[in-house]
Amino acid sequence: MGLFRLLFWVAVIFAAIWIWRRYIRGPKRPSRATSGEEASPMVRCAHCGVHVPQHQALELDQRWYCSRQHLEQGPQTGDR
Repeated sequence: MGLFRLLFWVAVIFAAIWIWRRYIRGPKRPSRATSGEEASPMVRCAHCGVHVPQHQALELDQRWYCSRQHLEQGPQTGDR
């Protein structure tokens, strides 16, 4: 009977510690991937090749550019 009583109190203490730790930490926050924010598609600058989010890029003649300056300079010519 003494062993059962000891095991019972050990289980109660462990359960209390577990509940207390969960209470201290608070509710889990959702991760960025599940928070409903969708990632914007990335596009490649036709001049320098840098990838930028599509909503920040500038489009001309079905080509994307990372800045107004690169848009004005046009696509890069060369061995790319």
